[in-house]
This record gives sequence, C-alpha cells and structure tokens, in this order.
Amino acid sequence: MAENERAETERPRFEIFRGADATPLEECDCMTNDSETPNLIAMQPKFAEAMTVRGEYADVPYRREGMSLARLWVKSGFPLPLHTHDCDCLYYVVAGSIRMGTETLVAGDGFFVGSEVPYAYTAGPEGAEVLEFRGTDSFNIRVKDKPMGAWEKYVDQLRDGGTRWADEPPPVRKMPEKV
Repeated sequence: MAENERAETERPRFEIFRGADATPLEECDCMTNDSETPNLIAMQPKFAEAMTVRGEYADVPYRREGMSLARLWVKSGFPLPLHTHDCDCLYYVVAGSIRMGTETLVAGDGFFVGSEVPYAYTAGPEGAEVLEFRGTDSFNIRVKDKPMGAWEKYVDQLRDGGTRWADEPPPVRKMPEKV
C-alpha cells in the first residue's frame, strides 16, 4: 500500500468528540507564542495585577493532524489584542457579539483571516463565544507590540472589566434571525 493510501486509511472517517473533554488552549501544546513584544513583556506585572479575574478562556475540543477546532469565550468588553497567526483561520460567532473596527458581528456571523493578517476584536456587552477552525493542528500567535501608553490603556480595560467578570455568565446562545 502506498504511503498516502495508508495515511488515508489511518485517518478517522468519523469521530465524536465531547466539549466537556476539551483541553485548555494553554495545555494543548498547539499554539506557540512567537511574539516580539518588549513593551508587552515590560507590562506583565501590571497585567497580573489587573487580571484578578480572567476575561477570556480558550480550549481545544478537537485536534488531529491537519485540523483543529478551538473555542474561545470572552467576557463583556474583553479586548483581544492585535495579532496574527501563521495559518488561515475561519471564525464563527456562536453566542453574544464582537466588534471589529466599525463592524459588529453577532451569533451566526463569522469572518475569515488569512495567514499573517493582523486582526483584533472586542467582546460586546454580553461577551461572546467564538469557534476557530484551522486546517492545521499547530499554529503560532504573534501579538503586535504597542507603545507603553497603549498597553497602559489596555491594562485599564482589563482592570475595569475585572469588576464585572467575576459573576458574569456566558452569553446566551440564540439562533440567528432570518430576514
């Protein structure tokens, strides 16, 4: 049997996975941080002090060679910093909303980001749950550094959010409305 035929027969043709069994993103060893961010690194003590309550949580419900699915929950107003990945990514908003520049995406909306294209978003007033589909099982993240003053504002956003986030429930999943 040829090598590519063997690989095809060894790949699962059907699998069930359970969200409750998902591995936290920081434990799955699928995302490496390739950021060169001296200002962000210098701000780490302030980030630690400001983030008494986490405003985001990510896990990986499914991963196999050549494919991964990550799930991200962000609480109200959580700002995801400008960053890139070394692969194409397809995103789907499951619940809540996010703001990207002048656009607001709600449950049922999504977006595509090509490899190395910078993007950022902020969770809406009810937070958001976002699924991230990738055609790879390992990828990087490169956070774009900012001037110290911009990171100070980011720390203030995290500190302000922490007062809400402790008791904030996940956003309610609603089916998108048909027009």
